[in-house]
This record gives sequence, structure tokens and C-alpha cells, in this order.
Amino acid sequence: MAIHFGATLPQIKRTWAETRAASLEFEALGFDSVWLNDHLYGIPAPHLPIFEAWTTLTAVGAITSRVQLGTLVSPVGFRNPAMLAKMVATLDNITNGRVIVGIGSGWFEGEFRGHGFDFPPMRVRLRQLDEAATILKRMWTEAQPTFTGSQFRIEDVYCEPKPVRQPHPPILIGGSGERVLLRLAARHADIWNNLAVNQPELRHKVEVLHQHCNALGRDPNSIRISQQTMVIIGKDAADAEAKMQKAQALYGGHLGQGIAGTPEECVAKIRELVAAGCTMFIIEFFGRDTREPARLFAERVLPAFRS
Repeated sequence: MAIHFGATLPQIKRTWAETRAASLEFEALGFDSVWLNDHLYGIPAPHLPIFEAWTTLTAVGAITSRVQLGTLVSPVGFRNPAMLAKMVATLDNITNGRVIVGIGSGWFEGEFRGHGFDFPPMRVRLRQLDEAATILKRMWTEAQPTFTGSQFRIEDVYCEPKPVRQPHPPILIGGSGERVLLRLAARHADIWNNLAVNQPELRHKVEVLHQHCNALGRDPNSIRISQQTMVIIGKDAADAEAKMQKAQALYGGHLGQGIAGTPEECVAKIRELVAAGCTMFIIEFFGRDTREPARLFAERVLPAFRS
């Protein structure tokens, strides 16, 4: 399977001009996808300005022509899943089948409460995730489905036009809980995304996911493994060290979870993760203008993984 490289777009404390420029640049550089986080408050501080994900993704879809478009990830408690299914089907038509639907249970309680959304216990949010994935797939593939769950329902609903991508847009489920979340990924996901903080545990998480697939009678190879990661890349050892020190000052211990170093060191680290089962990378480039490290990555890392 070819290795897929995606890049996150500027979204927090950024202008639309910056997001737009990065979208066009990443597509021109040969990245396979571009991504937005789906938060309503800036991270790590609620007062930070942030663009809403699906509105922005639609604008990005209109100005690009090739890259796939995804959210990492959309909490299902933010939007009625039937409405989300309709939004996705619309955007998939606008972009000729380029949408990847990243969904999760959500974790930032403050943005839920602040916007008037319920924030139930984790077990309930995971039930919401299960039911939302079911509704999405049924609305994209069935003529007029009905579903009644404990959290969501649809009744003889139409979703026309259907998405362009067949059998439906890929569903990405993000998260790392081994007992429930990974079982839901085994049941519903086309892509499972490992959180950046769990990058060192990737091989183990993949093994657990495959155990759930086997228990459910699903081919483990039918799920693509994705790794969310920060990339800190320098043109040589001195440049890489300076950037890593700057990142260490900003991020502290989280720095150890990423991919960092010279282009050659980045290639070696990516190969380690591929050996652990990963075939998709969703990259947050370190830098104020993320186009600069993306150019270096495209010039000196991407060719190692392109036939």
C-alpha cells in the first residue's frame, strides 16, 4: 500500500489568507491530503481565534483540485449526525469525491458547555460515536433509512445526492482507548488514527485493533493505519537542533512524540512507523509559516516513499 502523507492547515490565530496559501502550496508540493481540527475554541486556550472546521474545509475544497480533505476529528456531539451526513455528501459532490470524515467522541468539555452542547460521560459519548457512524454510512448508502438508537435517530430520511465516492466517503475514527474505542474503529472505520501522544505505542495499538477485527470477523488489512504527528525538520544537523530546541521550549515533553531531525533522520523514523503498521501520516509541521518546512519535507523526504 502506498504511503499517504497529509498536512494540517493553519487554523488557530491565523488569517484565511494564510490558510488559503498553505492549502494551495501543500497541494502543489504533492501532499495527498489537507486537514483541519474540529474545535470551536482555540487550543490550548479557549480565547484563541480559530476557524470552524467544516466551513473552512468547504472553502479549501473550492480552491483545490486534487488533495483529499479531512477533519481530525469532528466530535459527534457537535452536530446531529444526520445533518453531518448531508454536509459531507454535499461537500463530496462539490469536490468530486475528496472528503475524509474524521469523527471522535470529543474531549474538551469547556467548548461543549460553552456552546450549549451536552457533555455526557465517556461511555455515553462512545455510544454516540457508534450510533453516528452507523447513521452516516446508512444515509450515504441506503435510499431511505430509519434508525432508532439510545442517542440519535433518523426516520425514513433522504440524503440526495449521495456522495460521489463509493461505497461512501472514508470514515476515520481517532482515539486510543483499547477496550471500546478500538473496537468501534474495527467495526466502523476505514482509517484509524493514532493520537500524536500515543505514537510510541503504535505497534501495540495496531495489534489490539487487529484483535478486535478478528473478533468481529473483519479483515484487519481493510483498515488503513494513520499516525498524527508533529514534524520538526532542519536542512542539516545544526538547523534541526536549533528547531528542536525551540520546539522543546514551547511544547516540553510532547516533543518526544514526533518526528524530528534532518531529512535523512525523518525518513528513518517514518520507516520505523511504517514497519509498525502505519501507512498514513497526518503531519503538523513546526514553524510559524508551515509552508517552509513542508517544502523541505517535500523535496527531501517524500521522494523516499514515492515510486
